[in-house]
Amino acid sequence: MLAEYIIALGDNGLILGQRLGEWCGHGPALETDMALTNISLDLFGMTRGYFQYAAKIEDKGRTEDDIAFLRNERQYKNVQLVEQPNGNFADTIARQFFFDAFHYLFLEQLAKSTDSQLSAIAIKSIKEVKYHLRFSSQWMLRLGDGTEESHDKMQESVNDLWMFTEELVTSTDLEKAMATEGLGVDVSELKMAYYEKLETILQEATLEIPKKQWMQQGGKTGIHTEYLGHLLTDMQHLQRVHPGAKW
Repeated sequence: MLAEYIIALGDNGLILGQRLGEWCGHGPALETDMALTNISLDLFGMTRGYFQYAAKIEDKGRTEDDIAFLRNERQYKNVQLVEQPNGNFADTIARQFFFDAFHYLFLEQLAKSTDSQLSAIAIKSIKEVKYHLRFSSQWMLRLGDGTEESHDKMQESVNDLWMFTEELVTSTDLEKAMATEGLGVDVSELKMAYYEKLETILQEATLEIPKKQWMQQGGKTGIHTEYLGHLLTDMQHLQRVHPGAKW
């Protein structure tokens, strides 16, 4: 059960890191291009820590690469938010901000885990995620409170992606069980602080908070949007064509 939980933690970083990697060489400016790529690498580093630990715990002979590349779509437990396509730059920033605001709060609590390895991963990662949140928050402010065009694009992105936010702070039975044992985090307890953070930045960016709407769920139980399958086709290609290939 613990290994399953840890793999699920790594899936968010794995999929979002892959998405951000798609910006490499295509960013709106060199500095921003490098920032997005570095955030991607940070997420991959966190994912490696989770997957290496999970492989050790489950003791099935799998490696971190096996976990990352050799599962089918329904076996990934990332939230649906992180698999959404990059779209325009405003779409990417809104997606990143919505995730970063949650991720920082989550790692603050995971650092208190009674599992020393999980706690260590969280303590190391929170330093990087603090920068991620600052980066995405500042871009929310620049675009939201910028030109009429940037404001409208940012508002449209916020409206489109808002439906994916609640899954981040909705606990599964596995998350509740791990929290009860002192190993993980009951993310539902972060809901109030999470939405307060979102609303604070949105208001400062002169953006409207979307009205209550249908909230999308399912990623944490393996039910994904159409976009994940396409992403996995690209991500897994080398391992599928050349199993066990080494550089």
